[in-house]
Amino acid sequence: MTRRVSIFDSPFLLGFDDFERMVDRVARNASDSYPPYNIEQVGDNRLRISIAVAGFTMDDLTVQMEQNQLVIRGKRKAEEEEQRVYLHRGIATRQFQRAFMLSDDIEVKGAHLDNGLLHIDLERIITETAVRMIEIEDKSKKDKKSKKADNTIDVESVEKNDG
Repeated sequence: MTRRVSIFDSPFLLGFDDFERMVDRVARNASDSYPPYNIEQVGDNRLRISIAVAGFTMDDLTVQMEQNQLVIRGKRKAEEEEQRVYLHRGIATRQFQRAFMLSDDIEVKGAHLDNGLLHIDLERIITETAVRMIEIEDKSKKDKKSKKADNTIDVESVEKNDG
């Protein structure tokens, strides 16, 4: 059995197992091209995902956050399709699911449907970086104190037992 080598195998990258799984999941989903979408920067800290959803109504679409994953689903109702007779069908309306992994500092601000495009607005929340000092304890002093405490004899209890 061969083991897959990963950039996350470095001893300096601790706790990135979830990140590696996320990258693998995104790589598997990258080949799906339906429905087409755009990602644009609309401000310093704002992004917009626009997904072409021609033929879908607001009732056919759902937008959800599942952990750090933005999931957009589209499913047309079957009864609408049965009533129509197509001579040519070039507009795809098959069901879909499109997922985007969002970092912890990206927040979904809202979504709206406009002219066959579903727009989802995102904003990067800027947090202040804090430096925290970690106190270095001298374990040797702690160990000496605990050994000293273990070797201490309670004089009063010895006198009572002797007396």
